[in-house]
Amino acid sequence: MSVDAKLESLGLTLPAAPAPAANYVPYVLSGDMLFVSGQISSDENGLITGTLGADLDVEAGQAAARRCALSLLAQVKAACGGDLGKLKRVVKLGAFVNCTADFTQQPQVVNGASDLLVELLGDLGRHARSAVGAPSLPLGVAVEIDGIFQIEV
Repeated sequence: MSVDAKLESLGLTLPAAPAPAANYVPYVLSGDMLFVSGQISSDENGLITGTLGADLDVEAGQAAARRCALSLLAQVKAACGGDLGKLKRVVKLGAFVNCTADFTQQPQVVNGASDLLVELLGDLGRHARSAVGAPSLPLGVAVEIDGIFQIEV
């Protein structure tokens, strides 16, 4: 089943590939490796803001991380000329969780993104990753995730 069909079966749609908010590009292709800039948590209602361990729980953080994963896939689709079939594998995610100093469940939060990618892509979605806490993130968002992907060129 194609990624687009799998998304549809889950009732999900990819957002438009977000435009950069500052002086950087949304992605860089080097050989068959695609480096996607950090995607911040947002949905159809706007930014998903808040601090894990203060005003957001792990479940809300996982939902924010899922939205970051969808934005990452939107950037991959844009880089592949609209064809997610060119995605060969998710290589690595780098995740930042806006959290209190005593919050230690960053990996569980980022599982929201990791689990979605594996659900959509199977073994091709399994990846290396880091999940770190940060005292704040741009625009007060809950989660930001960047990614490295291997694609057909």
